Amino acid sequence: MVEAPWFCTYLCEANKKVMKKALFFDIDGTLVNFGTHRIPASAVDALHTAKQNGHKIFIATGRPGMIINNLAALGNDLIDGYITMNGAYCFAGDQVIHKNSIPAEDVHIMGRLSTEHDFPCIFVSEQDICVCHPNELVDQVFQDMLHVGTIPVKSVEEATSREIFQMTPFITPEQEAYTIHLLPHCESGRWFPAFSDIVAKGNSKQRGIDEVISYFGISLEDTVAFGDGGNDISMLKHATIGVAMGNANPEVKEVADYVTDTVDNDGLYKAMRHLQLI
Repeated sequence: MVEAPWFCTYLCEANKKVMKKALFFDIDGTLVNFGTHRIPASAVDALHTAKQNGHKIFIATGRPGMIINNLAALGNDLIDGYITMNGAYCFAGDQVIHKNSIPAEDVHIMGRLSTEHDFPCIFVSEQDICVCHPNELVDQVFQDMLHVGTIPVKSVEEATSREIFQMTPFITPEQEAYTIHLLPHCESGRWFPAFSDIVAKGNSKQRGIDEVISYFGISLEDTVAFGDGGNDISMLKHATIGVAMGNANPEVKEVADYVTDTVDNDGLYKAMRHLQLI
């Protein structure tokens, strides 16, 4: 575990109250275990204590809002805002803070590639989600691994006729490199081995942090981010303190300021204690 004693000096002066922070949490692999689909009790307690201490609590996820279904243990009033679809769509309550859709040209290219190469692709609009060319892997990943219900199936023509904020093709990293080359206005990120999330260029969890803190009037100096996957790297590097989970990918740990324990071994609680947030 990486030790960083300067955090104590940065976060609070001796015998003084801790400065209020904006805390950004990834969901899958950070708040929630992929196997149990539950938030450890220690993490629930830690987030509620942080909130009581005056810190702001934000979610930063690759999931679109309509499939964020695993945070019930946190209650209704804990979370101050959401970065969803890897920064493409951010909101607080009913207020949309930021949204940036994929140019229609790239959406249609992805639809054509999905058909020509016969791979599943999920298309997410502002209000709904659908999949084209589904196979057993889609059900296995979204129902079994991510605990999401069946995703509606639509034709490519119907799926790509709307404003799209995120596309999720089920392709290999090699296929991803080829595909993203054909989408000039997009960038991709992978947080699960079976698929990649593709959004318009300029969208990322880093961008989401900037949009959220601007809306709430928070300084970047007062941000802490927690994550485990490749799509978390930008926000861990951007936040003043980036925390990688013990179960994080090696490349995520390399960019983090602090590496904590795994989800199930009270990693969030331990990190938040170490950083004197609780």
